[in-house]
Amino acid sequence: MSTRTIRLRGVRTNNLAGIDLDVPRNRLVVFVGVSGSGKSSLVFDTIAAEAGYQLNETFPPFARNRLPKWTRPDAEHISGLTPVVVIDQRRIGGNARSTVGTVTDAWTYLRLVYSRLSDPHVGESNHFSFNDPAGMCPTCSGLGEIVVSAVERFLDLDKSLAEGAILLPGFGDGGYWYAQYADIGMFSAHTPLRDWTEEERAALLYGGEAAAKLGRKRPKDYEGVVERFERIYLRTSDNLSERKQDVIRRFTRAETCPDCRGDRLNEAARTATVRGRTIGELARLEITELAEFVRTIDDPRVAPAVEALRARLDALVTISLGYLTLSRVTTTLSGGESQRIKTVKQLGSSLTEMTYVVDEPTVGLHPTDVGSMIRLLEQLRDDGNHVLVVEHDPAVMERADHVIEIGPAAGAGGGRLVFQGTFDELRTAGTPTALGLARRRTPKRDWRSATGHLVVADATRNNLCNVTVKIPTGVLTVLTGVAGSGKSSLAAELVAQHAAIVIDQKPVGTNRRSTPITYTGIAPAIRRLFARANGVPVSLFSANSGGACPECGGLGVISTDLAFLDGQEVTCPACGGRRFTPEVLRYTLDGLTIADVDDLTIDEALTRLHDPAIVRGLEQLSQVGLGYLRLGQSLSSLSGGEAQRVKLAKELRTSETPATYVLDEPTTGLHLNDTDTLLHVLDRLVDHGHTVVVIEHNLDVICHADWLIDLGPGPGRHGGAVLFEGRVHDYVGADTPTGRALAGSRG
Repeated sequence: MSTRTIRLRGVRTNNLAGIDLDVPRNRLVVFVGVSGSGKSSLVFDTIAAEAGYQLNETFPPFARNRLPKWTRPDAEHISGLTPVVVIDQRRIGGNARSTVGTVTDAWTYLRLVYSRLSDPHVGESNHFSFNDPAGMCPTCSGLGEIVVSAVERFLDLDKSLAEGAILLPGFGDGGYWYAQYADIGMFSAHTPLRDWTEEERAALLYGGEAAAKLGRKRPKDYEGVVERFERIYLRTSDNLSERKQDVIRRFTRAETCPDCRGDRLNEAARTATVRGRTIGELARLEITELAEFVRTIDDPRVAPAVEALRARLDALVTISLGYLTLSRVTTTLSGGESQRIKTVKQLGSSLTEMTYVVDEPTVGLHPTDVGSMIRLLEQLRDDGNHVLVVEHDPAVMERADHVIEIGPAAGAGGGRLVFQGTFDELRTAGTPTALGLARRRTPKRDWRSATGHLVVADATRNNLCNVTVKIPTGVLTVLTGVAGSGKSSLAAELVAQHAAIVIDQKPVGTNRRSTPITYTGIAPAIRRLFARANGVPVSLFSANSGGACPECGGLGVISTDLAFLDGQEVTCPACGGRRFTPEVLRYTLDGLTIADVDDLTIDEALTRLHDPAIVRGLEQLSQVGLGYLRLGQSLSSLSGGEAQRVKLAKELRTSETPATYVLDEPTTGLHLNDTDTLLHVLDRLVDHGHTVVVIEHNLDVICHADWLIDLGPGPGRHGGAVLFEGRVHDYVGADTPTGRALAGSRG
């Protein structure tokens, strides 16, 4: 056996059909294929899962319990694996203390520089850490923000006290606190608050001096509504119940800390300077500007820290994230931004012979920026690692050392090895990907005419430079521009000013019971079919009711908490994962048990379950290219692109009155040949009178647009301006990133 390959034999994970495959090591290998063909099953659920599982097995049980859990793949033989690093599109997340600076370690190096060179000298590097008591602002505890009462949400001025004018829980008529205001003689309980004087409303809210100025008799212990709310909800050290936390979310807001002004640091740390700049100022600079400043620091005392800092900052600029700041909270990053930051973080590793598994690294990148990402992947390879990439972008395929295509179709029609070789060999292989590569799309000229316009006026959100644009209604408009140019900010302004509907890539299901069956509401129709066919009660066919396996409660698995040992989730021994009792599984419909229905794909269900309600519920999912999903598949397992298409299918099913839809990169996760399916869906929305606005880098989608708005010219402070508004064909070859990319797409 060659040690230069990852050897896979008889792989049957998910829809994989017993694949035998040798994947070369120390190479950039790109896996391609239509959506749902089995690429991710092979790369993530087989190679990465087995490598992760075997590595975890080398740790003691106590440590394993705190490591990511891996499910072993269904395969006859796997060898040649090395430790794996998965770089996926899941948002970095974390909390308000996690920033671009902390997650990339750039802040660590910057703190070290300030601890050595600052004037005045403050102390060790932890004195510049907002996550350490030695450095954090005491007022906001290093968060840069404080929680304050959202007083404007407390009252409904059109109601009286008796009618529930105080919106806080417990303050309405009959509530615990109601009598403290309505029955003390200070206020009229039956007069709408809008008819009160400003002084009366101030006394109600704030008590204290405001109540004294009113000159009316009041109880000695009188508290205004705001005083009482803050004492009960904000000035307590007790663990807050979920109910109290919900009240706090509804009736408070975050404001910049009045002491540190968002710098998060105490006075000593935020006033110390290096070359005339405080560390807080540097945190607010775009990374491109910060990199220029760091190059001016040439003190030998901090040379190693400066070199490491420069390397991180330059890598972030190279990967088209120069518009970010070190102070940017990681929870605000997109999936694509998160993924690129994870990639940069790996460049600082001294480990070799690692297996890097990367999921669609070009998501969120303008065509002109893709080359920078490819160079980073090549650098990981050249450092002595194996780089496995799932990707649809032809530019990445072209630079790969090796291309593997799984297919030929999705779901049961895929799962087979259809090609393995070089990119040049792929182009003439006749596979679905080869056919997609051969197609050249040019800007259409049969564009639709607008029915009107939505004006986004004087937009200054983030980096937008007082932008005003007219977005035509009743057509398909695409917003383009390099990453960070202002596309998402303009779309957010459209949503804010015109109440547009956002179809994003956030998860559509958060628990294992949420499936295409539950999401589309077809479960009752399925149960009725089985009940009628077998002459038994409908409730028998619910995994949440009478027919559920009593051992697992209809989940199909049993979870066991083993304290300090690994928690175990095993297939239910009573039902074998089928979720229902043996009695229920004896009843069939067209040869199917109710458990078999879960294993049907959406497309299979449309041909086998002949019920109008089921067809209505599922046909849109098939039309948006998700026919390969199983009916019982947990929606929490879907990718961002799949989740977005599920939401799009719902809008196709339920939308009636004309609306404005905003979609952010709907081609995420789509094969070259699947883009046509998406465009057909967008056209259907437009044909039904809707306005569709898409943020997109995919040239096929751009060429299909009726109207184009291009922002730029660069990211961050170098962007935020409208470069073009008009027909796509009029922009081909313009001296802008998008104009040049369009010219290149025509071959």
